[in-house]
Amino acid sequence: MLNIKEIRTNTNYIIESLKKRNFDNPEKIINQILKIDKNYREDLEKKEKLLGERNLISKELANFKNNKKKFNELSTKVSSLKNEITKLENQTNEKLKLLNNQLMVLPNTPHEDVPIGKDDTFNKEIKKYGECKSDGKVLSHEIIGEKIGQLDFETAVKISGSRFVILKKNIAKLERALVNFMIDTHINDSGYTEYSVPVIVNENTMYGTGQLPKFKDDQFQLNNDQWLIPTGEVSLTNVVSNSIVEYDKLPLRMVTATSCFRAEAGAAGKDTKGMIRQHQFTKVELVSIIQPEFRLKELDRLVNCAELILQKLNLPYRVVLLSSGDMGFSAEKTYDLEVWLPSQKKYREISSCSSCGTFQANRMKARYKSLDKKNNLLATLNGSGLAVGRTIVAILENYQSKDGKIAVPDVLKKYMDGISYL
Repeated sequence: MLNIKEIRTNTNYIIESLKKRNFDNPEKIINQILKIDKNYREDLEKKEKLLGERNLISKELANFKNNKKKFNELSTKVSSLKNEITKLENQTNEKLKLLNNQLMVLPNTPHEDVPIGKDDTFNKEIKKYGECKSDGKVLSHEIIGEKIGQLDFETAVKISGSRFVILKKNIAKLERALVNFMIDTHINDSGYTEYSVPVIVNENTMYGTGQLPKFKDDQFQLNNDQWLIPTGEVSLTNVVSNSIVEYDKLPLRMVTATSCFRAEAGAAGKDTKGMIRQHQFTKVELVSIIQPEFRLKELDRLVNCAELILQKLNLPYRVVLLSSGDMGFSAEKTYDLEVWLPSQKKYREISSCSSCGTFQANRMKARYKSLDKKNNLLATLNGSGLAVGRTIVAILENYQSKDGKIAVPDVLKKYMDGISYL
């Protein structure tokens, strides 16, 4: 959530930043926010003034216990002030709620490093790694997976509906192997701490990281005001919600593997075949909690940690800096890692690594105790390390030989009981 103080002091900057995010009519909503904020602060000031007046009169009452007329007069005045204070308190609470509701729909402002553009065509390629297969003879992952009898989309549709899959035999083992390999690498090579977190969270938690209210239709809601997480980021980041972290405890670097759930409401007709866009999928997620001044250096570190997985798996990929119009709602700067899929002859996202600045921390009331003993907002970062289903897709296609065999990457063999082929 954007800071209301910054909106007051840097109004034009905020408006121009929202324009870069393709936010509709930012002048109108910012002016509405400033008007509500002004009225809220005026009522708050009136309430504080009346509270002071009431306290003074209350103290005077003790001096007039023997003067019944004066005592009753002052008591009536206190009662009248109390009613006015209650009325103003209700007004300020309503205006604060309205103000927060307006602030909740504003996306984060883009960092100055971010390319300005309306969509992914303005993204900037940063680097490439590995050699890409492009001979056109590679079978797509869903075809080869069904051919070897280890991906079952038909039964999954019968059980659950479209955009689900059943993994069997060695591909099911591959999923488990990838999770263990990724978690071990992030712990042993990159210094993350492993967490096992809930995949069902409350509404406040979804608001904290920015999934609500804007993306309500993209989420799976249960019938008790709880939600299935779309990413492990939601649970991990909220570990520090409504808390103050001691300076010497930072940075916090956390990793988890979870099932993730997305309604894919805006993806009708996109990637309907295969495992690219599923309602349920497994993902290893990385989250960093750090002082804001170190966040961009931490973002580079986070990207390197996700890259390390792809490099160890020897999968060709590229790193892309997203434009202002292609970034996620809570992000100020995002790098996507895109793995090469030979059957599609293009790169597809397998990890998205973002700095959110203090945007999520402001929503979550997540702070740290600075060296000068002030309570300041934390910075939060998150990234996939990696999306496991898409990693399976990449292995099925990039490790596919001309005779239809699919080799097991060397780093996974110890997790796969030593087998060499799927």
